[in-house]
Amino acid sequence: MIAKTIKGNSPEEIKTALQESKEDGYKPTLAIIFISVKQDREAVCEVFNQEGIDIFGATSSGEFIEGHQSEGAIVVMLLNIKKSNYSILFEEIGERTLKDASMNLAKEALKKFNKPALILCSTFFTVSGKMLDGESLIRSIEGMTDSQMKICGGMAGDDISFTGTFVFTNGRSTDYGMIALALNEEKIDFLGMAVSGWKPIGVHKTITKCEDNLIMTIDDKPALEMYLRFLGLDFTSDEDPSKFFDSVGVHYPLQIERENREPMMCNPIGYNIEKKALVCESNVMPGSKFRFSMPPDFDIIDTVVSKAEELKDKNNSEAEALLIFSCAGRLSALGPMAQEENEGLQNVWKSPMAGFYTYGEFGMTENGKQEFHSTTCCWVALKEK
Repeated sequence: MIAKTIKGNSPEEIKTALQESKEDGYKPTLAIIFISVKQDREAVCEVFNQEGIDIFGATSSGEFIEGHQSEGAIVVMLLNIKKSNYSILFEEIGERTLKDASMNLAKEALKKFNKPALILCSTFFTVSGKMLDGESLIRSIEGMTDSQMKICGGMAGDDISFTGTFVFTNGRSTDYGMIALALNEEKIDFLGMAVSGWKPIGVHKTITKCEDNLIMTIDDKPALEMYLRFLGLDFTSDEDPSKFFDSVGVHYPLQIERENREPMMCNPIGYNIEKKALVCESNVMPGSKFRFSMPPDFDIIDTVVSKAEELKDKNNSEAEALLIFSCAGRLSALGPMAQEENEGLQNVWKSPMAGFYTYGEFGMTENGKQEFHSTTCCWVALKEK
């Protein structure tokens, strides 16, 4: 398997870059596309349709390849992987439940291969404002596979506009569904990990009341008030909380405890001032205990990169392609260090790399379990056997 990455600010630039990549006789079979919602997705897809190249795509909140990071543009990883070793699965939820669609995706993957592994991207926010719950998606797939199927990926973005996210393939696109690149793990090494790097601080607190993805009360006190006080703002003052919350609130995820599992990083992405509630990326269960997070620093990047080095050495592995799914909250919190993190992972694996900033991540924790994440960096290294 040979991987090449290309980038562009328009469909025309992508077409030119694709042709240049083929000048040495290279014949890609698959294009993994991460693209801004500001771009003409149909025109970009047509570039690859005309070449008979399969498409796996998601919209982004910033996209990158090795040595390059952009916002509002397009990046593509090209692979000349054997068609017998992969299958693109597309599920538009429509009137079905998320559970039904997720279970059907898992069933189709198991039909394709005895041992499938998934590169998984889902939508997050529809044009009409409906949210897709990433935790339910992962648990539904897990229920069909007994936790044996490896997964890595993320939820599509929309340049932090919250106007609608999309996943797409040849001739199909949806703002409420998912796409998976099912790989035959008997033929392709699939090695990855999800690491947040955020360190917990303080004593455990309890989410005492919640409604789906709204945290209403913490220790029986208004959740927004508790969170803003942790951030140093007196919610009872006349100051507009958005002045503080919007600039640093997403930098301090809640670390929700899970029995025999690593904590779930739960990122408050907004608030409901009338209910004095926090709005989170996924549904939260009442009675959950959590700790706040310390401010982000260089140790976060060091942790992510060092864990990758350890896994690479432990498995004595190499890579022919590297995909990274990093939370948009990391870009906001880490600034330029987020790109340093991506480049650090690429330097570990020394292979072509592509990725995007997401609204939620799917990946394997250090203990090997598949989880839905927030404010986390998920990556997977691929190599044809």
